[in-house]
Amino acid sequence: MSADAGTGAATGASGGAATGAAEAAAKAGAGTVAGREAAQTSARLGLPDAGPPRFASLDAVRSGLGDVGYLADDSISGVVYLADRLAKPVLVEGPAGTGKTQLAKSVAELAGARIIRLQCYEGLDESKALYEWNYRKQLLRIQAGGPGETEGGGAGDGDRHGPSWKELEEDIFSEEFLLTRPLLEAIRSTDPVVLLVDEVDRVELETEALLLEILSEYQVSIPELGTVRATRLPMVFLTSNNTRELSEALKRRCLYLHIDYPDLDRERAIVRSRVPGITEELADQVARIVRSLRTLELRKPPSVSETLDWARTLVILGIDTIDAAGARDTLHILLKYQTDIERAAKELLSVS
Repeated sequence: MSADAGTGAATGASGGAATGAAEAAAKAGAGTVAGREAAQTSARLGLPDAGPPRFASLDAVRSGLGDVGYLADDSISGVVYLADRLAKPVLVEGPAGTGKTQLAKSVAELAGARIIRLQCYEGLDESKALYEWNYRKQLLRIQAGGPGETEGGGAGDGDRHGPSWKELEEDIFSEEFLLTRPLLEAIRSTDPVVLLVDEVDRVELETEALLLEILSEYQVSIPELGTVRATRLPMVFLTSNNTRELSEALKRRCLYLHIDYPDLDRERAIVRSRVPGITEELADQVARIVRSLRTLELRKPPSVSETLDWARTLVILGIDTIDAAGARDTLHILLKYQTDIERAAKELLSVS
């Protein structure tokens, strides 16, 4: 290489670096401007300051979710976009297996955020959802330095070596002894976070009440430490399978989204996008058969996740085309109750 060529290459490299730095600075400046505008808009509307917007537009949400493998319609994209701009949680209801949990995961992936998940169940309480104190560590601390010890080993009026009860109490109820659970972890996080409260309809009303302060104020009250407020508001998704009616107080604090079974075209597109190697014809047949099964009076209709499992099974078995008669042999992938399998098999037999 000649000296001129070497100089040109070096100049090009430095010019490229300078251009890259300029583009990065421009993006950072644009982000700052967008953040200021979003803060001003939030202040005018009386909304909490959620920081710079995560998504540029509704179309960006829809296309971005598609890029991470989640096919969202206008309703889903609109609620996600508004949840970011209004700094409000999203309550997602619908049948099991329709993509409610996956929506929160996909939004986290799209936003470059860490997902924190609280899986709800009957009996879930504050110590597992919010925080608890490390009682064993507190006991060890008390035993290591009891209050009012004197040189003679008693608690008399001599020179005291150990801390007073007040000092000890302030010590053992400090950050060092606090065990954070998912809700508090999401509130305290300084990184981008998506909080997923999964199957919230499984908890009792008393536990549901714990969520109200977090959902409305994005803060947690700890009697020994005071109020912990979020420095960076998380996006919050609550999912429900409608096993019980949620309280009006909870619903009032959330945007509402219902995700039902998809229509034929959307389910076919979901199968095509989530099952590598499946043909267009087989994806169409799978979607049509599943849709016909959902019209039956089944104990548990096949969900979208079970549709995908069935489609993957057919691809693994090397099946390129399937009809109603051929579907009977693999119904146990779609349906999970014997009575449903028998009813579906009889219906498919009558059709074939």
